[in-house]
Amino acid sequence: MLLTAAQDWFGEPGRYWVYFIKTVLIGVMLFALRPYLDEMRWKLSWEAVAVGIGVFVMWVGIDGWYPGQSALLKAVGLGGSGTPKALVPWNPHHQFGDGSFLAWFFIVMRTLGSSIVVPPLEEVFFRSFLYRFLAKPDFMSLPLGKFCLTPFLLGATIFGFEHQQWLAGILCGIAYQGLVLWKGRLGDAIMAHAITNFVLAIYVVGWGAWQFWS
Repeated sequence: MLLTAAQDWFGEPGRYWVYFIKTVLIGVMLFALRPYLDEMRWKLSWEAVAVGIGVFVMWVGIDGWYPGQSALLKAVGLGGSGTPKALVPWNPHHQFGDGSFLAWFFIVMRTLGSSIVVPPLEEVFFRSFLYRFLAKPDFMSLPLGKFCLTPFLLGATIFGFEHQQWLAGILCGIAYQGLVLWKGRLGDAIMAHAITNFVLAIYVVGWGAWQFWS
C-alpha cells in the first residue's frame, strides 16, 4: 500500500519505476508465502476461463456508460480540484518514447504484474480473508464455499472502489467471489483474475486503450 501511494511521489517517470519495484517485491513475498498458504494454488478450469473472459468483456463493454470513481466522488462533494492522478493514463510509449526499450520494458512489467502477481495477492485478501472475516472474526473456520450475503456485497463493493472503473470492479468482485463459492476453493478465481488481466493487457496495448491502465 505504501509503494502504491509512493507511485505519485516521484513525478511521472517515478510511477513506472515504483510499479516495477513493487511488482518484484510483492512477487518475492508471495513466492516465500506459498508454503504457508495452501489455498493460493492456481486452478485451470473451464469455469475460470469463462469467468475470466466474461469479466474482461463486461469491463470493456460498460466503460463510458457510468462516471468513473473520481467523477463520482467529485459529484458528491468528496473530490478535490484539478485532475486526479488516477485519471492520468499509464502509457509508457508517451512517457519514454514510442517503441523505446523502456516503454516495452514497462509494458511487459505491467502485464506480468497484473497477470501473475496481482491475482493471487488480491484473491487471497479479498475473496478469502476479507469475505470470511466480515462474516466471522475467526475467519479460518468458515469454509470458502459458504455464502453470506452481507460480506458478499460489502466485499465486492470495497474491491470495486479500489478501481477507477468502480462499477466494473464491483461486478468483477461479485463474479470472482461467486466462482469461489461455486467451486469451494480459491484457485479458479486466481486463474480467472489472471485471464481477465492478461486479456485486458493485450487489449490495452493492441488497441491503445490506455485509460484502463490509469
